[in-house]
Amino acid sequence: MKNIKQLFAAILCVVALSGCAEVKPWQRNILAQQEMQIVPDPVESYVDDHIYFSKEAATGGKGVGGGGCGCN
Repeated sequence: MKNIKQLFAAILCVVALSGCAEVKPWQRNILAQQEMQIVPDPVESYVDDHIYFSKEAATGGKGVGGGGCGCN
């Protein structure tokens, strides 16, 4: 019974991972669009981080310098 469960789990993993095929060339255009990026606008992300860390009076690991006064 234990071997059957392990075999079933292995088959399930193989079936689940078979859907992870490589990206086709015509799909790369869609993935390269601005909306698909993790950070769509790096400048806006930097400004948001700067405002957040200025208000919090602390810096996180993002490389934003300064303190609570907001005077960088």
